Amino acid sequence: MRDTNLIVTRHSGLVEWLHRHGVDGEVVSQATPEVVAGKDVYGVLPLHLAAQAASITTVDMPGLRPDQRGVDLTPEEMDTAGATMTRYRVTRL
Repeated sequence: MRDTNLIVTRHSGLVEWLHRHGVDGEVVSQATPEVVAGKDVYGVLPLHLAAQAASITTVDMPGLRPDQRGVDLTPEEMDTAGATMTRYRVTRL
């Protein structure tokens, strides 16, 4: 586990999915500039906060059905929806 990892989510299924893929870290439901600064963040952030993080990793699910949006999915449902991680660095110009 990297102590710089931060997981931003309200979904326990996402936390479990990340753990199964080797990602551990502090879990918070709300992101603030102070909390994300310099961290490798997993989840979704607005760009102004993502620019303060060391990196932002999203979990993309191209097969997610419309009725599954905003729902706490199980790790198995996430896998069925094609869940993969994509890492970004956001720079403020």
